[in-house]
Amino acid sequence: MENYFNYFTEIEEHYQRRRGTVLLMSTLDWALIETWKDAGIPLEAVLRGIDSAFDSYDSKPARAKTRKVNSLTYCSQEVLAAAEEMKEAATGAAKQSDTATAPGMDAGAVVAYLKKNSDALGNDAVPDGAQVLAREFRDTLRSMAEKMADAVPKLEDVERQLTVMEEKLFAVLLTSTPDGELVEIRAQADRDIAPYRSKMISAQIEQLHRQYVNKRLLERAKLPRLSLFYM
Repeated sequence: MENYFNYFTEIEEHYQRRRGTVLLMSTLDWALIETWKDAGIPLEAVLRGIDSAFDSYDSKPARAKTRKVNSLTYCSQEVLAAAEEMKEAATGAAKQSDTATAPGMDAGAVVAYLKKNSDALGNDAVPDGAQVLAREFRDTLRSMAEKMADAVPKLEDVERQLTVMEEKLFAVLLTSTPDGELVEIRAQADRDIAPYRSKMISAQIEQLHRQYVNKRLLERAKLPRLSLFYM
């Protein structure tokens, strides 16, 4: 793959190409991609799984296609199968990708990404309980961008720092969100995930639910994802 950190964009664009129309990814779709990323499923396995799912759908007779593929969850089982096949094929082989030296990652693009997210952390929609942390992270991202302009650090180290910042941000957003709104977000997550529960194990459902809630909290506060995977 040209750029391991381009995980989310690559998946979104590939899914849209196979579907044949530009369909905006839902909160559930993005949460599902997040669970794949956290599980260490390679980008190539996800793309293969999407192709396999759509190849199977396209091979069905027209009368059997009662519905269009409107969610990435349709591809979830094929993605897991592709990941397992790649894992078996790579047994004993060296790890194929190294995020510390990932080719195709332009330092200037990373600096611009950090600055853009720094600006976004200063918006007026941030809940009162999260504003102090948001201001702190805004300054941190600016500092990281300035240092990176002089000397490019290992992207693996940058990603670790951004991941820690995200986890702290999720925690403070969770505690600063009114109970009523949090209950509604969780209820919506339950409703959106319900049709796909039979296709996933409980651990996957739990993780998907958590990622869904996190994404909605960020949307509510108009805050960006910080991870380089969202570039």
